[in-house]
Amino acid sequence: MRLFLLVLWAALACGASPSWYFLQFSDPQFGMYEENRGFVQETANFEYAIATANRLHPAFVVVTGDLINQPGDAAEAAEYRRIAAKLDPGIPLYNVPGNHDVGNDPTPATLAAYRQRFGPDYYTFRAADLMGFVLNSSLIGHPAKAPEEAARQEAWLGAELEKARRPGIGRPVVFQHHPWFLKAPDEADEYSNIPKEIRARYLALLHQYGVRWVFAGHCHRNEQSSDGTLEIVATGPVGKPLGGARSGFRVVTVGPEGISHHYYDFGDIPNRLPPQ
Repeated sequence: MRLFLLVLWAALACGASPSWYFLQFSDPQFGMYEENRGFVQETANFEYAIATANRLHPAFVVVTGDLINQPGDAAEAAEYRRIAAKLDPGIPLYNVPGNHDVGNDPTPATLAAYRQRFGPDYYTFRAADLMGFVLNSSLIGHPAKAPEEAARQEAWLGAELEKARRPGIGRPVVFQHHPWFLKAPDEADEYSNIPKEIRARYLALLHQYGVRWVFAGHCHRNEQSSDGTLEIVATGPVGKPLGGARSGFRVVTVGPEGISHHYYDFGDIPNRLPPQ
C-alpha cells in the first residue's frame, strides 16, 4: 500500500492522473457447498483469493456480501475472519453485508450480531479519487422488521451523497450485495433484485447525486445492466457458482477516463495486473 501511495503522489506531483485498481470478491459464503455441514471448499477458494490479492497488491479488496451461509453461525464467521486476516495489512479489506449475513428480513438483533463480528453494515471509505459507499441492501429491500434502522441508513446515504458533491471529494461508487435490478430498472420484483417501489426511490437518489457505478453480488454469476448513466455490475462468487458460472473475482481499474472492469475465473488469473 505504501508503494501505491508513493506512485500516486509522484504522478500527481507531475500533473498526471494514474490508473489504479481494486479487487471485488463476492459471496465466499462459508457453508454453502455442504449446506452448513462444513466449509472445506469455501476455505480453499477464499484462501486462494486472499493469496492472489497479496500477490497482485490492489489498492483495496471489497467483499460484496454473503460472507457466510447461515446468519449468526459462529464457526462459519470464524473461518471467514481467520482467512481474511491473512490479507496483507497494507491492503484495506471492506466487508459488505449480504442476506446470508443479516437474514433475508434483518432485525435489530441480526444487525447487531453482524456488526459485532464483521464491523459496520453501512459506511463510506476513501481510496485515491474514489469515494466508496457501502450499503446494507438487505435492510433496504426488506425493512419491515427493522424500520428505524432502515430509515436511519436512508437518511445517512442522502447526507453522505450531499457531502460527496464538494469539490475534491472524488467520484462516488456504491458497493452492496443485491443488484438493484438484473435487466431493466422497471423489471418485476424477484429474489435477486430490490423491490420495485424501493428501487425507484433509491435509483432516483443515485441519479440525483451523479453516481455512475454500483458493484454488487448475490447472483452467484455475472450480470451487468444499466439505467441511463448508472451501471449495475453483479459479480460472480469466490464461493459456489450457480447457473454454469465459475468461481473467481473482478478486477476494477480506476483511471482518468473512468472505470473499467474484468471478471477472472480462478483458472484464468494473469500473472500480474499493472494498472491499465
